[in-house]
Amino acid sequence: MGVDWRTLRQHADRQFDLLTRAQCLAAGMTDEAVQWRTSSGRWVRMRAGVFLTRPGREGWHVTATADLLRCQSAGPTADAAFCGRSALYLWGLDRRPPKVSEIVVPYERSIASGPTVRVRRSVRWEDLVDDTAYPWRTTLPATVLDVAAQGTAVDALATVARAVQKEVVSTGLLRAELASRQGHRHSRVLVPALTDVQDGAQSGAEVLYIRDVERAHGLPTATRQAPSDVGGRRFHDNEYVPYRLVVEVDGRLGHERWADRVKDGRRDRQLLSVDRATVRVFWVDVAATPCDTAVDIGAVLRARGWLGRPRPCRRHGCKVPRL
Repeated sequence: MGVDWRTLRQHADRQFDLLTRAQCLAAGMTDEAVQWRTSSGRWVRMRAGVFLTRPGREGWHVTATADLLRCQSAGPTADAAFCGRSALYLWGLDRRPPKVSEIVVPYERSIASGPTVRVRRSVRWEDLVDDTAYPWRTTLPATVLDVAAQGTAVDALATVARAVQKEVVSTGLLRAELASRQGHRHSRVLVPALTDVQDGAQSGAEVLYIRDVERAHGLPTATRQAPSDVGGRRFHDNEYVPYRLVVEVDGRLGHERWADRVKDGRRDRQLLSVDRATVRVFWVDVAATPCDTAVDIGAVLRARGWLGRPRPCRRHGCKVPRL
């Protein structure tokens, strides 16, 4: 009986031209044949028991999948999958490939981490991994919440809001995943934030505006993603309809392109023609100085007819004066 090259080709096509020793032996190759192919330069040994069948092929998918294959056993089912930022990149929610591959395995397995791979074990293997997407990876809700746990609460808000905005995962699925975990380090922040995201907040900065500026200081509740047809169809982050005030939240940390600033300015002028004023707040306004921002927005609202006043929040040294 000869070597089943057709099956090996199918494996290689799926695995970015990679094959494992176990796959080679199962297809009829001998260890000597595998050794000859590596010693002759036809194949390149990428990891222990993992070989690149097309030398010269490079890229994150090749090296990361080699790490994944190294962590898999020779069993018939997948027992290793990408998680964290590796899965986030595979799902298309992160533009930059991670420098270290994050991989999860069932709790009963013990796989050593290495210079290019970090391995963790999970007792929730059956419902944690998406069994339809290759390379194997954690489900979208699990991936988003894993990454949300790696940074600050503000980072978590931004990660969740971005995923929902791209319409790749729903707030309902994120709530279910959050409930199935014994504990998430930012659950107290994420549970109420998911409601705000569902209502229309599309970025971490918008969630912070709703939570730390508007709600914490007793400002009126704005309409989220309010539509407008002045100068073309668009949606506004927050509109206080009775007071003809629009508050746009710009969460970009880098420099804006000049064309974007000109476009935003023209939109603001067009709204003024129908007596709708626009106020723009930025990342630092909601993340670093939300109390000052509440004072400013409250003053604009009062000038446009609001009869209430901002109230102090629970932050130490809140800038809103007590009555």
